[in-house]
Amino acid sequence: MNRSIGFLYKNDKKIFTEKVENGVPYLEYPLLADTGLVRHGFSTRLGGVSEGVCSTMNLSFSRGDDEAAVRENYRRMAKAIGVENDSFVFSMQTHTTNIRVVTSKDKGKGLATPLDYSDVDGLVTDEPGLCLTTFYADCVPLFFLEPVKKVIGLSHSGWRGTVGKIGKKTVEVMQSEYGCHPEDILAAIGPSICQTCYEVSEDVIDAFRQNFHQQYWEKLFYRKTNGKYQLNLWKANELILKEAGILKTHLAVTNLCTCCNHELLFSHRASNGKRGNLAAFLALK
Repeated sequence: MNRSIGFLYKNDKKIFTEKVENGVPYLEYPLLADTGLVRHGFSTRLGGVSEGVCSTMNLSFSRGDDEAAVRENYRRMAKAIGVENDSFVFSMQTHTTNIRVVTSKDKGKGLATPLDYSDVDGLVTDEPGLCLTTFYADCVPLFFLEPVKKVIGLSHSGWRGTVGKIGKKTVEVMQSEYGCHPEDILAAIGPSICQTCYEVSEDVIDAFRQNFHQQYWEKLFYRKTNGKYQLNLWKANELILKEAGILKTHLAVTNLCTCCNHELLFSHRASNGKRGNLAAFLALK
Protein backbone atom coordinates (compact mmCIF):
# COMPACT_ATOMS: atom_id res chain seq x y z
CA MET A 1 0.00 0.00 0.00
CA ASN A 2 1.30 3.41 -0.99
CA ARG A 3 1.70 5.64 2.09
CA SER A 4 3.59 8.48 0.46
CA ILE A 5 1.48 11.42 1.62
CA GLY A 6 2.92 11.29 5.13
CA PHE A 7 -0.09 10.53 7.33
CA LEU A 8 0.28 9.34 10.90
CA TYR A 9 -1.99 6.29 11.21
CA LYS A 10 -3.26 4.86 14.51
CA ASN A 11 -2.44 1.28 13.53
CA ASP A 12 -1.12 -0.82 10.65
CA LYS A 13 -4.50 -1.84 9.23
CA LYS A 14 -4.79 -1.18 5.49
CA ILE A 15 -8.03 0.79 5.61
CA PHE A 16 -7.07 3.36 2.97
CA THR A 17 -5.17 3.59 -0.28
CA GLU A 18 -3.31 6.87 -0.70
CA LYS A 19 -3.74 8.13 -4.25
CA VAL A 20 -2.23 11.04 -6.18
CA GLU A 21 -3.77 11.91 -9.55
CA ASN A 22 -2.66 14.95 -11.55
CA GLY A 23 -0.94 16.31 -8.46
CA VAL A 24 -4.04 15.93 -6.26
CA PRO A 25 -3.71 13.60 -3.26
CA TYR A 26 -6.79 11.85 -1.90
CA LEU A 27 -7.81 8.71 -0.03
CA GLU A 28 -9.71 5.68 -1.31
CA TYR A 29 -11.13 2.61 0.41
CA PRO A 30 -10.12 -0.74 -1.12
CA LEU A 31 -13.41 -2.05 0.34
CA LEU A 32 -15.33 0.20 -2.06
CA ALA A 33 -12.87 0.50 -4.94
CA ASP A 34 -12.51 -3.27 -5.37
CA THR A 35 -16.20 -3.60 -6.30
CA GLY A 36 -15.56 -1.66 -9.51
CA LEU A 37 -18.96 0.02 -9.07
CA VAL A 38 -18.04 3.48 -7.76
CA ARG A 39 -15.72 6.42 -8.04
CA HIS A 40 -14.98 7.90 -4.65
CA GLY A 41 -12.47 9.71 -2.51
CA PHE A 42 -11.75 11.75 0.59
CA SER A 43 -9.79 14.94 0.06
CA THR A 44 -6.73 16.28 1.89
CA ARG A 45 -5.46 19.83 2.38
CA LEU A 46 -3.07 19.29 -0.53
CA GLY A 47 -3.27 19.86 -4.28
CA GLY A 48 -5.46 22.97 -4.44
CA VAL A 49 -5.03 26.71 -4.97
CA SER A 50 -6.64 28.22 -1.85
CA GLU A 51 -4.46 30.40 0.38
CA GLY A 52 -4.11 31.28 4.06
CA VAL A 53 -6.05 29.20 6.58
CA CYS A 54 -7.86 27.50 3.67
CA SER A 55 -4.68 26.37 1.94
CA THR A 56 -4.77 24.64 -0.33
CA MET A 57 -7.63 22.22 -1.14
CA ASN A 58 -10.56 23.95 0.57
CA LEU A 59 -13.87 22.62 -0.77
CA SER A 60 -16.33 24.92 0.99
CA PHE A 61 -17.83 28.23 -0.14
CA SER A 62 -18.66 29.14 3.48
CA ARG A 63 -15.15 29.52 4.94
CA GLY A 64 -14.33 32.99 3.58
CA ASP A 65 -12.28 31.60 0.72
CA ASP A 66 -12.07 33.08 -2.78
CA GLU A 67 -14.91 31.58 -4.84
CA ALA A 68 -12.73 31.18 -7.92
CA ALA A 69 -10.19 29.21 -5.88
CA VAL A 70 -12.87 26.85 -4.55
CA ARG A 71 -14.21 26.27 -8.06
CA GLU A 72 -10.71 25.50 -9.32
CA ASN A 73 -10.28 23.05 -6.43
CA TYR A 74 -13.46 21.25 -7.53
CA ARG A 75 -12.23 21.12 -11.10
CA ARG A 76 -9.04 19.46 -9.87
CA MET A 77 -10.84 17.01 -7.57
CA ALA A 78 -13.27 16.03 -10.34
CA LYS A 79 -10.38 15.22 -12.65
CA ALA A 80 -8.53 13.33 -9.92
CA ILE A 81 -11.37 11.02 -8.89
CA GLY A 82 -12.80 10.69 -12.41
CA VAL A 83 -16.18 12.43 -12.22
CA GLU A 84 -17.73 15.25 -14.26
CA ASN A 85 -17.43 18.73 -12.81
CA ASP A 86 -21.21 19.26 -13.05
CA SER A 87 -22.05 15.98 -11.30
CA PHE A 88 -21.53 17.07 -7.70
CA VAL A 89 -24.55 17.16 -5.38
CA PHE A 90 -23.89 18.89 -2.06
CA SER A 91 -25.32 18.27 1.37
CA MET A 92 -26.43 21.25 3.46
CA GLN A 93 -25.21 20.17 6.87
CA THR A 94 -26.73 21.43 10.12
CA HIS A 95 -26.05 18.40 12.38
CA THR A 96 -29.44 16.83 11.65
CA THR A 97 -30.18 13.19 10.82
CA ASN A 98 -32.08 14.14 7.65
CA ILE A 99 -31.34 12.04 4.55
CA ARG A 100 -32.12 13.32 1.04
CA VAL A 101 -32.94 10.92 -1.78
CA VAL A 102 -30.94 12.34 -4.69
CA THR A 103 -32.10 12.10 -8.32
CA SER A 104 -30.92 13.48 -11.66
CA LYS A 105 -32.92 16.65 -10.90
CA ASP A 106 -30.35 17.41 -8.19
CA LYS A 107 -27.32 17.14 -10.46
CA GLY A 108 -24.93 20.03 -9.92
CA LYS A 109 -26.68 21.46 -6.87
CA GLY A 110 -24.23 23.34 -4.68
CA LEU A 111 -21.62 23.91 -7.37
CA ALA A 112 -23.21 24.35 -10.82
CA THR A 113 -26.53 25.61 -9.44
CA PRO A 114 -27.62 26.92 -6.01
CA LEU A 115 -28.97 24.55 -3.37
CA ASP A 116 -32.75 24.62 -3.01
CA TYR A 117 -32.82 22.61 0.23
CA SER A 118 -31.32 22.85 3.71
CA ASP A 119 -30.87 20.70 6.82
CA VAL A 120 -29.54 17.70 4.90
CA ASP A 121 -26.70 15.72 6.49
CA GLY A 122 -27.04 12.56 4.42
CA LEU A 123 -27.49 11.75 0.72
CA VAL A 124 -28.51 8.52 -1.04
CA THR A 125 -29.03 7.63 -4.69
CA ASP A 126 -29.26 4.76 -7.15
CA GLU A 127 -28.52 6.92 -10.20
CA PRO A 128 -25.08 6.75 -11.86
CA GLY A 129 -23.24 9.95 -12.65
CA LEU A 130 -24.23 11.86 -9.51
CA CYS A 131 -21.33 12.56 -7.15
CA LEU A 132 -22.62 12.79 -3.59
CA THR A 133 -20.58 15.35 -1.64
CA THR A 134 -20.39 15.99 2.11
CA PHE A 135 -18.06 18.18 4.19
CA TYR A 136 -15.73 17.70 7.15
CA ALA A 137 -13.10 19.09 9.48
CA ASP A 138 -13.19 16.53 12.38
CA CYS A 139 -16.75 15.12 12.11
CA VAL A 140 -17.22 11.56 10.88
CA PRO A 141 -17.84 10.73 7.19
CA LEU A 142 -19.91 7.61 6.55
CA PHE A 143 -19.76 5.91 3.13
CA PHE A 144 -22.31 3.30 2.02
CA LEU A 145 -22.46 1.02 -1.04
CA GLU A 146 -25.02 -1.69 -1.67
CA PRO A 147 -23.54 -3.59 -4.65
CA VAL A 148 -26.58 -5.79 -5.38
CA LYS A 149 -29.15 -3.04 -5.89
CA LYS A 150 -26.36 -0.57 -6.80
CA VAL A 151 -27.24 2.10 -4.24
CA ILE A 152 -24.86 4.52 -2.51
CA GLY A 153 -25.06 6.81 0.50
CA LEU A 154 -22.89 9.42 2.16
CA SER A 155 -23.62 10.91 5.59
CA HIS A 156 -22.07 13.44 7.98
CA SER A 157 -21.96 12.28 11.59
CA GLY A 158 -20.75 14.80 14.16
CA TRP A 159 -21.47 14.13 17.82
CA ARG A 160 -25.11 15.18 17.37
CA GLY A 161 -25.53 13.03 14.29
CA THR A 162 -23.87 10.15 16.10
CA VAL A 163 -26.22 10.50 19.08
CA GLY A 164 -29.08 10.55 16.55
CA LYS A 165 -27.59 7.49 14.82
CA ILE A 166 -27.56 8.98 11.32
CA GLY A 167 -25.63 5.92 10.10
CA LYS A 168 -28.52 3.65 11.02
CA LYS A 169 -31.02 6.11 9.55
CA THR A 170 -29.08 6.11 6.26
CA VAL A 171 -29.31 2.32 6.12
CA GLU A 172 -33.04 2.51 6.87
CA VAL A 173 -33.60 4.95 3.98
CA MET A 174 -31.63 2.66 1.66
CA GLN A 175 -33.96 -0.16 2.75
CA SER A 176 -37.23 1.77 2.43
CA GLU A 177 -36.42 3.61 -0.82
CA TYR A 178 -34.51 0.95 -2.75
CA GLY A 179 -35.15 -2.39 -1.07
CA CYS A 180 -31.55 -2.79 0.08
CA HIS A 181 -30.61 -5.49 2.58
CA PRO A 182 -28.28 -4.36 5.39
CA GLU A 183 -26.24 -7.55 5.15
CA ASP A 184 -25.34 -6.61 1.56
CA ILE A 185 -24.23 -3.05 2.38
CA LEU A 186 -20.55 -2.12 2.50
CA ALA A 187 -19.86 0.75 4.91
CA ALA A 188 -16.80 2.84 5.70
CA ILE A 189 -16.10 5.26 8.54
CA GLY A 190 -13.90 8.09 7.31
CA PRO A 191 -11.05 10.28 8.59
CA SER A 192 -12.19 12.25 11.63
CA ILE A 193 -11.14 13.20 15.14
CA CYS A 194 -9.84 10.37 17.34
CA GLN A 195 -10.70 9.78 20.99
CA THR A 196 -7.34 11.06 22.22
CA CYS A 197 -7.98 14.44 20.56
CA TYR A 198 -11.71 14.76 21.27
CA GLU A 199 -12.39 16.29 24.66
CA VAL A 200 -16.06 16.99 25.42
CA SER A 201 -18.15 18.22 28.33
CA GLU A 202 -20.56 16.17 30.43
CA ASP A 203 -23.67 17.38 28.60
CA VAL A 204 -22.39 15.67 25.44
CA ILE A 205 -21.66 12.49 27.39
CA ASP A 206 -25.15 12.61 28.94
CA ALA A 207 -26.60 12.51 25.42
CA PHE A 208 -24.52 9.41 24.64
CA ARG A 209 -25.57 7.77 27.91
CA GLN A 210 -29.20 8.24 26.89
CA ASN A 211 -28.71 6.72 23.44
CA PHE A 212 -26.15 3.95 23.97
CA HIS A 213 -26.51 0.97 26.29
CA GLN A 214 -24.45 1.09 29.46
CA GLN A 215 -22.46 -1.97 28.39
CA TYR A 216 -20.78 0.21 25.73
CA TRP A 217 -19.95 3.27 27.83
CA GLU A 218 -16.47 2.05 28.74
CA LYS A 219 -15.64 1.71 25.03
CA LEU A 220 -17.12 5.10 24.13
CA PHE A 221 -15.75 7.53 26.71
CA TYR A 222 -13.76 8.04 29.88
CA ARG A 223 -13.71 10.83 32.46
CA LYS A 224 -10.59 12.83 33.25
CA THR A 225 -9.54 14.58 36.44
CA ASN A 226 -10.59 17.97 35.03
CA GLY A 227 -14.21 16.79 34.78
CA LYS A 228 -14.09 16.56 30.97
CA TYR A 229 -14.35 13.40 28.90
CA GLN A 230 -12.61 11.85 25.91
CA LEU A 231 -15.19 10.58 23.39
CA ASN A 232 -14.70 7.85 20.78
CA LEU A 233 -16.82 8.73 17.73
CA TRP A 234 -15.17 5.95 15.70
CA LYS A 235 -16.36 3.22 18.08
CA ALA A 236 -19.79 4.86 18.44
CA ASN A 237 -20.36 4.82 14.68
CA GLU A 238 -19.04 1.28 14.41
CA LEU A 239 -21.62 0.18 17.00
CA ILE A 240 -24.38 2.08 15.17
CA LEU A 241 -23.57 0.48 11.83
CA LYS A 242 -23.45 -3.01 13.33
CA GLU A 243 -26.77 -2.29 15.05
CA ALA A 244 -28.14 -1.35 11.61
CA GLY A 245 -27.21 -4.80 10.31
CA ILE A 246 -23.87 -4.11 8.62
CA LEU A 247 -21.64 -7.18 8.78
CA LYS A 248 -18.24 -6.83 10.43
CA THR A 249 -16.57 -8.08 7.24
CA HIS A 250 -18.36 -5.32 5.28
CA LEU A 251 -17.16 -2.50 7.52
CA ALA A 252 -14.00 -0.39 7.28
CA VAL A 253 -13.25 1.72 10.37
CA THR A 254 -10.87 4.66 10.03
CA ASN A 255 -7.44 4.66 11.62
CA LEU A 256 -6.70 8.22 10.50
CA CYS A 257 -7.33 11.25 12.73
CA THR A 258 -7.91 14.69 11.24
CA CYS A 259 -6.61 16.45 14.36
CA CYS A 260 -3.42 14.36 14.62
CA ASN A 261 -2.80 15.09 10.93
CA HIS A 262 -3.89 18.74 10.87
CA GLU A 263 -1.08 19.76 8.50
CA LEU A 264 -2.48 17.35 5.90
CA LEU A 265 -6.20 17.41 6.80
CA PHE A 266 -8.39 20.28 7.99
CA SER A 267 -9.23 20.06 11.70
CA HIS A 268 -11.59 22.42 13.52
CA ARG A 269 -10.08 21.53 16.90
CA ALA A 270 -6.46 21.89 15.86
CA SER A 271 -7.05 25.23 14.08
CA ASN A 272 -9.48 26.77 16.59
CA GLY A 273 -11.97 27.02 13.73
CA LYS A 274 -9.64 28.82 11.32
CA ARG A 275 -9.68 26.34 8.46
CA GLY A 276 -11.14 25.16 5.20
CA ASN A 277 -13.26 22.05 4.64
CA LEU A 278 -12.44 18.57 3.47
CA ALA A 279 -14.99 16.66 1.40
CA ALA A 280 -16.10 13.08 0.83
CA PHE A 281 -17.14 12.05 -2.68
CA LEU A 282 -19.08 8.99 -3.84
CA ALA A 283 -20.58 8.29 -7.28
CA LEU A 284 -21.92 5.22 -9.07
CA LYS A 285 -20.18 4.57 -12.37
